[in-house]
Amino acid sequence: MLAKFKIQLLALLCLFQLPVVYSTEINAFNQSFAKQVHSKLVQLSVPGGAYAIVKSGKVIAIETFGHTDKSKQQAVNEQTIFRLASVSKTFAATITTMLAQERSLDLSDPVTKYVPNFKLAVPNAAEQIQLKHLLSHSSGLMPNAYDNLLHENWNLTKIIKRFDRVSPICQPAKCYGYQNIAYALVQPAIEASQTKSFNTLVQERIFEPLNMENASVGIKPYISEKNVAKPHILIKRVKTGQKTADGKDIKKHIWRTVKVKPDFYKVAPAAGVNASISDLAKWLIANLGYQPKVLSEALLTELTTPRIKTKRDLKKRYWREYLTDAHYGYGWRIYQFQDFPIIYHSGWVAGFRADIGYSPDLDIGFALLLNAETNATSKISTDFWSQAKQI
Repeated sequence: MLAKFKIQLLALLCLFQLPVVYSTEINAFNQSFAKQVHSKLVQLSVPGGAYAIVKSGKVIAIETFGHTDKSKQQAVNEQTIFRLASVSKTFAATITTMLAQERSLDLSDPVTKYVPNFKLAVPNAAEQIQLKHLLSHSSGLMPNAYDNLLHENWNLTKIIKRFDRVSPICQPAKCYGYQNIAYALVQPAIEASQTKSFNTLVQERIFEPLNMENASVGIKPYISEKNVAKPHILIKRVKTGQKTADGKDIKKHIWRTVKVKPDFYKVAPAAGVNASISDLAKWLIANLGYQPKVLSEALLTELTTPRIKTKRDLKKRYWREYLTDAHYGYGWRIYQFQDFPIIYHSGWVAGFRADIGYSPDLDIGFALLLNAETNATSKISTDFWSQAKQI
């Protein structure tokens, strides 16, 4: 009874704003790590960012840096909204798998059951692709099929019709090929099984129960908010005349503030979620198992079961120093980081970068949001996980 009471109490506490909890050791770690992150962001002239660390069901650190844009009129805070880009896939996979466990849909259903106009160049090939193949990027399609058309003012219906020119590169479940447009085809399946839209379901089944008060789906909620990070793209790098300790030129990064474009919002399950760093802290706590009424143990297990090997991840800059194995599950990557696994995803869309990951073994989670396109997210994340055992 006592154990059951503790679980219920944890779930209740998670419904409210969680206090940041420090110990002497945690405080020392965070001070050191915050300095590392600040130094990196200053070096790259990144306008703004934020990170969160959670452990044992509690937020142990949230740090914010810089400003929402180059005007420096508004500082980034815990509630500042960023675009999550491909981290959105973690939410879409959760909703889809949740509905499957409730028997509202079947992950073995062919995509064509819900998107009958989805055809491929090879006869009957589209009919072999199932919902589970979309969630695990194992559809057999070439990577990022037709992503370029999202930038050319094509709507999703028109893009889907173009797939009849595409031949698979392998059978479903036999090779990995990262997708955005194909991933978004889970939305018709979700909406066919319910009387509500995908956006509403994510809001009601995830954001509201977890008190993710700044989270939303789509471009309209983003542009209607005042406390939002603006996107920045790199214009050029300028030599400063200074050199690093190993003799390399130090360059100043020049960023330009740009407008948010609707391109990847068209594929909401793949890249349509907006959220603050405090929202992601709550998302991490739930995925670590501290919100069982929202994300059950069975659901988390199914999401994080390795489905397809992702060999190329083992060669990614910064990560390659630590990874010994890499797979994709449903909406999450599963990395073997030295001697412990990390459940992880990153996101990149014009002007934004996002990283999120958690280790069930260490009972720790980390999320990072930046309002500039820089691979510093990978450096910062790997630096964190290489030191995580100190927490």
